[in-house]
Amino acid sequence: MILPEWTIADLKQKMASGELTARQVAELYLTRIEAVDKNGPHVNSIIELNPDALEIAGSLDVERKKGKVRGALHGIPILLKDNINTHDKMQTTAGSLALEGNSAARDAFIVRQLRKVGAVVLGKTNLSEWANFRGKRSVSGWSSRGGLTRNPYALDRSACGSSSGSGAAVAANLCVAAVGTETDGSIICPAHTNGIVGIKPTSGLLSRSGIIPVAHSQDTPGPMARTVADAAILLGAMAGVDGEDPATRLALSRVEGGGKKRGLSNYAKFLDLDGLKGARIGVARNMAGTNPRILKIFENCIDALKHLGAKIIDPADVKNFNKFGDTEGEVLHYEFKADLNAYLKSLGANVRVHSMEEVIKFNEENRDLVMPYFGQEHMTLAQEQGTLKDKKYRDALKKNLRLSRKEGIDATMKKYKLDAIIVPSGGPAWMIDLANGDATNWDMESTSPAAVAGYPHITVPAGYVFGLPVGISFFATAWQEPTLIRLAYAFEQATQYRRQPRFLPTANLNV
Repeated sequence: MILPEWTIADLKQKMASGELTARQVAELYLTRIEAVDKNGPHVNSIIELNPDALEIAGSLDVERKKGKVRGALHGIPILLKDNINTHDKMQTTAGSLALEGNSAARDAFIVRQLRKVGAVVLGKTNLSEWANFRGKRSVSGWSSRGGLTRNPYALDRSACGSSSGSGAAVAANLCVAAVGTETDGSIICPAHTNGIVGIKPTSGLLSRSGIIPVAHSQDTPGPMARTVADAAILLGAMAGVDGEDPATRLALSRVEGGGKKRGLSNYAKFLDLDGLKGARIGVARNMAGTNPRILKIFENCIDALKHLGAKIIDPADVKNFNKFGDTEGEVLHYEFKADLNAYLKSLGANVRVHSMEEVIKFNEENRDLVMPYFGQEHMTLAQEQGTLKDKKYRDALKKNLRLSRKEGIDATMKKYKLDAIIVPSGGPAWMIDLANGDATNWDMESTSPAAVAGYPHITVPAGYVFGLPVGISFFATAWQEPTLIRLAYAFEQATQYRRQPRFLPTANLNV
C-alpha cells in the first residue's frame, strides 16, 4: 500500500484543515502495517497493535471539533518499543516469553506525556530481547515473543538493535515516528542502519520510570523519526520532571526554557537552516575507522559541513574512547541485576517471573522456544554480581565517568572550543546470521563515549553503501540537545541524503 511519508507538520495541517481526521490517519497506517509488516515484505517490526487505536483517534477528532487541540502530536500515530509500559490492552514484555501477559498497572511517564499532547499509540515494536542484554552472541532484532525484524532496505540484513522494530517501522513508513531506548547504541545503530534520525538524549532529560531497565546509569528513551524536525518535536513532547526518576530533576534547571508543564523545551525552535554557520565541529578521526567506503561518505559530509559555514577542526580526537569497555560491562551487569529485580518485583500476579533468577530459570526450562539461537550469558553474569554498594561497582562507575566525561568528551570539547564532535555512526547493515549472531566487522566507535558519559548523540542519514544506509553522528557534552538539533537539521536539510527503502530481498552489490 502506497502512503506518503508525511511529517508531523504535514498531518497537523491536514487535520486542521479537515482534509483528514485522526481516525482516517490511523486507519491508513494500520492498513500499511498489514500490507508491509505482516503480509507483504514481512519486515515484522511490530510485536502488537493497540486494539483501541481507532477509538482513541476518534475521540481526539471529537476534541478537535470542540476546539480543543492537546498539543503538537494531536492525532499523530506513533509506535513504542515493547519495553515501555502502557496501561491499556497491550502487553509490555521486552520481547521475552518470560514476561508474556505483563499488563502494566500504569503508563510509563513518557507515555503519559505523549498522551497529554494527543499522540495516538498505534502499537508496540519488536526489539532485541531484553534490549540486547541477554546473550553474548545475540541476533539483533530477534525476540522469543516477536520473532525476527528485518531491515526494509534489504530484507536479509539486520535492522540492528535493540530498538530494531522502532527503526525499521519508521523507515518503512508504518508510523510518523517511534520511541526507542538506548543503553549503548540501541537508538543510534538501528536509526542509522535503517536510514532515519535517532536522538539519544542526555541521561535525565527523559524519564526512565515505567521502562524495563538494563542499567540506570546509561538507560534512556529517545525519539526515532524520518526527519530531525519530527525527532525534535517528539523529544520535547516526552520531556518533563518525573518524581519517580530523580535524574529528571537535573534537567529542570539545565535545559533551555527552565521547564515547561508539558515538556522541558520546545526543541522545534532550534531548527535553523543556517545553524551550521560559524559552528566549530571537531572530527574524531581516532574513532572513524578505516573502511574506505564509509570514510568516503564521511569526507563528503565534512565537505558539506564546510560549505554550510562550519569551521572544521580535524583531527579533534576523543581520548580514552576505547579504554572503558571492561568496566562498562561490569557496571551494566551490576545495574542490570539491581534494576531488573526492582522492576520485576513491582509486577502483579499475572506475570510468571518476579526476579532475574526466575527469568534465568524460565529461559532454561523453555530453552527450545527462548534460546534456539543464543544463550543468556549476560543474565547469568549479572546474577552473579553483588550489590550496588560493592567497591568494585563503585570504582568501575567512577572510572567510566572520568574517562568518558572529564578526560574524554569534555576534554576534547574544551581543548578545541567545539560545538559538537562528528564521527561516522557505523557501517552498513550486516547479513542476518542466526547461527553465529551479529557480525558487524566495523573497526570504528560512535556510541560508547556518549552512552557511558550520559551525553546527547544524534545520527542523521549521510549516504549509502550498496544501497544500505550509513549515518553521521553529532555528539557533545550534557544538555546540548538544542545545539545538536540545530547542527543536524541544517546538515539534513542541505544534503537530503535519505532515500525511501525498497524492501529488496538482498542488497544490490552491483551499484
